Amino acid sequence: MQQPPEYPRTAGDHTSTGIHVDALPGASDAVSRATTDRILLEGPHSRGRELWLVVRALRDFIEGFRTLHFVGPCVTVFGSARYDESHPYYALAREVGRAVARLGFTVMTGGGPGLMEAANRGARDVGGRSVGCNIELPREEGPNRYLDRCVISRYFFVRKILLFKYSYAFIGLPGGLGTLDELFEALTLIQARKIANFPIVLLGTEYWRPVQHLLEHLADEGTIDRPDLALFLLTDSVSEAVEHIQRHAIERFGLRRRPIRPSAWLQERDGAPAPGAVHGPSLPAHPRPLQRDTRISGQGSSAPTPDAPP
Repeated sequence: MQQPPEYPRTAGDHTSTGIHVDALPGASDAVSRATTDRILLEGPHSRGRELWLVVRALRDFIEGFRTLHFVGPCVTVFGSARYDESHPYYALAREVGRAVARLGFTVMTGGGPGLMEAANRGARDVGGRSVGCNIELPREEGPNRYLDRCVISRYFFVRKILLFKYSYAFIGLPGGLGTLDELFEALTLIQARKIANFPIVLLGTEYWRPVQHLLEHLADEGTIDRPDLALFLLTDSVSEAVEHIQRHAIERFGLRRRPIRPSAWLQERDGAPAPGAVHGPSLPAHPRPLQRDTRISGQGSSAPTPDAPP
């Protein structure tokens, strides 16, 4: 009878996984940060190590929830880390950040360079809130410098939950596999009614047209429903994207202002923006400051999914 494969249980080099496993807890910080996801996903471990991995993930969640609890409703912007300031897409992303902040939302990104940086920078340009959910990777740069708050997760699945938990709309800018992963995650969650029917906007018709054709092919083959093609808006216009979000997020979910009271016992703070920050449900001609302990509020991402797509 064939024996099941053995998985690495002890410290040392393991050619089957291509990583060096240090005993957890006690792994070196550099090794741990580079290989946390790989250790989690490589197969069964001892019961003690499995428990430790769960505890580390739980710590990521707690840190993320505490850091982002008072940032207010967000619009999450997905996009490539590889486009620098000289690329036209960087200017587009920066314009998106400005427009979303003026609309009253906090701009949330993956917190990295490229188009993520540009969107965060755009929010900062007009005094809006700017937050990021970064990930520990061996080859990626750290958080960009335009963030008011940043969470750095060890696990991709924790980061992804944080990117979706606080957002009422999603904007897809040109990007690679990571951007596609996040985009299709949003489409899947909405299509499966795991989150409410929040608006999704893809900016850059020439870039995203092949993806649209792919989805149309899936509809022709019957693997998705034809109405699923209406789950996103494809456009080149930032103003059209803003109008779409205004109609299908702010108006649809009844976002409004309400006071919030951080718990002194939990050592919470609201993270109010600097003077001049925009955080209202309308599109003012110029940014205007808000009082502390004020944010947009609404039904939340766990609200029942409407029957009709936006």
